[in-house]
Amino acid sequence: MSPVFYTSKTSVPMSKSKTMPVLDTIPVTILKWMTLALCLVLTACDSTQTPQENIEQVDESQSVDTVNNGSAQSPSIQIVSPDWGNAATLTAMGYPPIATGDARVWHRWVGSPELPPETIDLGIRYQPNAELIAQLPVDLVIDNPFYEHARNLYGDVPAESVLFAAKGDIAQWSDYTAPTRELGELIDNPKMAENYISQSEKDITLAGEQLQQRYPNVKKFAVVQFDAVKKIRMYVANSLFRPALTGMGKELDTLGEGNQWGFMSVRMGDLAALDDDTCLLVVNPVSPITRAEIEDSLVWQRLGYGSDRCVGELPPVWIYGGMSSLVSLADNLSNVSLEGGAAS
Repeated sequence: MSPVFYTSKTSVPMSKSKTMPVLDTIPVTILKWMTLALCLVLTACDSTQTPQENIEQVDESQSVDTVNNGSAQSPSIQIVSPDWGNAATLTAMGYPPIATGDARVWHRWVGSPELPPETIDLGIRYQPNAELIAQLPVDLVIDNPFYEHARNLYGDVPAESVLFAAKGDIAQWSDYTAPTRELGELIDNPKMAENYISQSEKDITLAGEQLQQRYPNVKKFAVVQFDAVKKIRMYVANSLFRPALTGMGKELDTLGEGNQWGFMSVRMGDLAALDDDTCLLVVNPVSPITRAEIEDSLVWQRLGYGSDRCVGELPPVWIYGGMSSLVSLADNLSNVSLEGGAAS
């Protein structure tokens, strides 16, 4: 019950038309004794609490007031990452950054996981908005070597580089688990990272089983992305497609070695050199103009994709991403619609 505070007669202004008959008729001496008796009763009732209980109550009330006032330091570390690979993996882990770059086109190139609506757009990833950054309550910046040139924009905020990439000519599962564990250390929650790695492996395995049930005769995939009809990227063994497909029990077919980014440039006619039983995966986005040019291309028609050869389209996945890209790719592939060739 909330305490009730009484005001003395002299402290309350009263009009001349109103009187306080009880106070006016009770002698001052009796009032003094009544007040003393009341104080003794209240003191005796309050003495049932131990000093420790009193301390705990004070501490509890102070902590509640502190939280309500918003002045308590949050236990979480406020992360900013201009890099989509780190931002997506952190988000998938359940620890999204407060801001990332180019958030307005995230859905077009990254797709899954979706950014929380409160995530702030830093502007262009390669050149973040310095004025906006200065206003953010950021504790740590997580980037990779591609974005280190922008570190001067963060002032005194510390920055750490975490890179998801193959360490050799062939991308391995460990090339993605190790950086994920680095993220876990940086957010001071290694268990969150371990749980995410474990769950990701299970999700990829399950996706492979679903794909096998739907298309049991498709064993190999080649992966391309069309910048234009005459500008095609084929993803090779040092790309994330290799560990993702391996985890699904499938093979990645390529036409050679690629660059440090995991792809090689090919022409449309080069696709004829792929094995007949290899299914071609086209990763979106594909512009409407390029799509129309592909359909009108005599070379594409001669290749026979969709009839003699297997082909399918995949939703966007951030190809230079981390563990979350592996999971998104596997999930997309488990639901893909394949046509022609071994898929028939």
